[in-house]
Amino acid sequence: MDDVGGMDVWRQFDHDPRKAVNAAMRASDRDRAVIESVLVDAFAEGRLTRAEYDERTEAALTSRTLGDLVPLVEDLPVARPSQPSADDFHAQAVRKWEADRREALLGFVGLSVLLWTIWAVTMWGEFPWPLFPVGFALMNLVRVVVNKRDIVDEHARRLEKKHRKELGRREGEG
Repeated sequence: MDDVGGMDVWRQFDHDPRKAVNAAMRASDRDRAVIESVLVDAFAEGRLTRAEYDERTEAALTSRTLGDLVPLVEDLPVARPSQPSADDFHAQAVRKWEADRREALLGFVGLSVLLWTIWAVTMWGEFPWPLFPVGFALMNLVRVVVNKRDIVDEHARRLEKKHRKELGRREGEG
């Protein structure tokens, strides 16, 4: 049940309703529909009686805030935090590397255009000084591309460490 429509239920919200900072935020029709789909699944699996399903569905449809939605599913399997797999961390790390690569490429292109334009307008035919800063930007781009595996592995390790730390903090609170 953690996966409705092939996607983590809590990721379907623009703002995670489990976070206290979002609890007072107004719920959208889409937010209510996510909870309603969880309730439909729970009813179909026999986790809710017809009366419980009707009561919770009515509460979901009339809820005003995101905080009103969480109690409707907190005793269902979806309420438990899902444990990300190594593949999840790797996929996040690859997305982070792709963002790093885009940033390095845009830095290289943007710096090149800016500096070569300045050089062409002010110093045409003089010493091509933009070669040096543009060269450093190119070296950074090459470093990011060539070291993909190492960078992705490091990002994945950081994500796993952050997740373990967060789990430890949650257990300490509970």
